[in-house]
Amino acid sequence: MIFGKAGFGGAVADFEAAVSAQDAKRSGKAFIRLQETFGQAREAELLDGGPRLAAVLEQVPPAPRAVVAVLVGACVERGADAERCAPGVLAGLRWALEQAVAFADAWAATGGGAFPAHDDGGEPGPELVERAGFEAAVGWSTLPQWEMAAVAMLNHPGVRRGAGSRGDALRLLGAVERASGLELKSLAHALLVLDDEPLVALHRASGTGYLLRVSGIGDNFQLHTLLADALIGGGHVEGRAPSPQEAAVCRETPGQVETVGSFDLVAPDGELIWNEGAPADIPVVDGVRLLVLDEPSYRRTWPAGRFFPGMRGDVLLERALDPEETERWYAHVSPAKNATG
Repeated sequence: MIFGKAGFGGAVADFEAAVSAQDAKRSGKAFIRLQETFGQAREAELLDGGPRLAAVLEQVPPAPRAVVAVLVGACVERGADAERCAPGVLAGLRWALEQAVAFADAWAATGGGAFPAHDDGGEPGPELVERAGFEAAVGWSTLPQWEMAAVAMLNHPGVRRGAGSRGDALRLLGAVERASGLELKSLAHALLVLDDEPLVALHRASGTGYLLRVSGIGDNFQLHTLLADALIGGGHVEGRAPSPQEAAVCRETPGQVETVGSFDLVAPDGELIWNEGAPADIPVVDGVRLLVLDEPSYRRTWPAGRFFPGMRGDVLLERALDPEETERWYAHVSPAKNATG
C-alpha cells in the first residue's frame, strides 16, 4: 500500500483511511508517522487533523487509542476546535475509567498486591492481561494519557457546558480511586470546574455580604486570590489585596507570582474549606453556594496562578447584598471553628 502525502496532514489521512478500512498493518505504520510528524505540523494541519482523529478514536484499537487521544489534545492546545474534538475524547475517557474499575476489581480478586505503574500507552504486560483481561489492562495502563487528553478538552468552557456526562466520569473516577488508591488530581479538578456559578460570600468581620459569579477556577488557591482582588482590591472590605500581577496570573496571564492569603475560607457549618480543594467543595444553601470569609488564622503563602494554565478563570462581583439579604444568609452560618495545620 502506498501512503499519501507527506507530513502530519498526510499521516492523518492515511491513519483515518486505514482505521476505517480496519487495515491493521497500514494503520500501524500511519500511527508511527502521526507521532513522528506532529512536531513539524503546520497550523492548518493541526486545525484539520484534531477533529478528524477524534472522529475515528472509537475505531482505533484499545492500546494505541490513548496516544491518539493525546495527539488530539495537543492539536486542541494549538488551536483545533475543542468542541468538535471533545465527544470522541470524553467517550474514550469513560471507556478507560470503566475498564480501570474492572481492572481494580480483577486485581483484587486475583491476589491483590501493589497496583502496577502506568505505562506510556503501549501494550500492557502479560501479567496484567492474565490477571484482568486485555481491555481492562489497557484501560488501567493508559489512564494518565486519557487524563492529559481530557483536561485539554475541559480547558474550554464550551466543552464544559456541553459535557453532560461529567457526572458519570466523576463517579467512575471515584470508583477507581476507592478500589486502587489512584488519584488523578488534574482530571478530578477539571471535571469539577464551575462556570457562571453564583456564589454568596459573607465577610464576617464587617458583617457584609456579596453576590459573585465564578467561572473557570481550577482550585481554591486561585479562587482565594480572585476573591481578595474583587472584595479587598475593589475597596469593599479591609485586608491585604493581591497585586495586579497576582490577580492577572489567576485570570489568564501566564506564570506564577508569590502571594499571601487574605482570608480563611469557611463553610456555613464553620469548617474550613481548604485552598487545596475546588470551588465545588463550597456547600450549596438554598440553591446557591455559600462561603464565609474570616480573618486569616495564620500567615500562608503560595505561588498565585492557575491550576490549569490553559483555562481562563475569573470571579466577578455582581453586587453587594443589602442588609436584609445579608442577615437572611447569616441565619445559615455557624461560628467559625479553630483552624488546624
